[in-house]
Amino acid sequence: MILQQPMKLFFMFLSQNKALNVAAKRWGLKVGASQVVAGKNIESAIAKVKELNKQGLTCTLDHLGEFVDSKEEATAATEYCLKTLDAMASTGVDCNLSLKMTQLGLDISEEFCLENMRRIVGTAKQYNNFVRIDMEDHSHCQQTLDILKELRKDYDNVGTVIQAYLIRAEEDIRDLKGISLRLVKGAYKESPEVAFQDKAKIDENYFNIIKDHLLSGSYTAIATHDHHIIEKVIDFTKENEIKNTQFEFQMLYGFRTDLQLELVKKGYTMRVYVPFGQDWFGYFMRRMAERPQNVAFALRGLFSK
Repeated sequence: MILQQPMKLFFMFLSQNKALNVAAKRWGLKVGASQVVAGKNIESAIAKVKELNKQGLTCTLDHLGEFVDSKEEATAATEYCLKTLDAMASTGVDCNLSLKMTQLGLDISEEFCLENMRRIVGTAKQYNNFVRIDMEDHSHCQQTLDILKELRKDYDNVGTVIQAYLIRAEEDIRDLKGISLRLVKGAYKESPEVAFQDKAKIDENYFNIIKDHLLSGSYTAIATHDHHIIEKVIDFTKENEIKNTQFEFQMLYGFRTDLQLELVKKGYTMRVYVPFGQDWFGYFMRRMAERPQNVAFALRGLFSK
């Protein structure tokens, strides 16, 4: 069962409310957010990654933030990404970097954002690390893919995310053959003109793009908490003799931890998406919008304090 549409829309509205996002920075990690956000600074995030690594889990760190509208903020966010890469290298954790380009100035200037991305991806390359560009709403999709293609002319250690609810996803998968992609169902509210609205259709398209990317020989990160999809992927890779080294599963920090560890025991790469930072509100509200279980999860966190 999915969230009733009015409630989903309510949480999506909250996620995009700039005033609430600003206020949330003063609140701290309230209403259960501390269960799904690994602290407010690099040190706390690295500590969580070390704990996860000890359990056989690999990670990706994301310094939360998006929709920056000043070059000063975007430059500061870029510097923080570089500090995060430095911290990962100096501590030796098994972890790469995820980021949103609206935090790095995408809405200010594509050229400015590309300059910031070159600094980040170049530094990651020096550390033999990888950068994942998170996909945002549909209005930023083509910009994201255009910048990715520019970066790929010089760097092979950068990839992005494709969202299965977008009608264009299947075509994008074919166009991005050979590039490491994280495949997700999608977490933004989009119009019927650009995105499937029916859950069954989204699930069907999700599995189709997973199969297409795997069969093309491309590295595939399957990011889902849906155990039915996971079971289908495992069966499909076995049937088609696709090696475990060609794909990985990904889940969010704080969700389905038992299933994460179960996949590790079965010999699969399981990467945990570990968000951190003070700009947590938009991320947390989107998690609430996705599934009713997440709302109950947050309420338990609130009343257990």
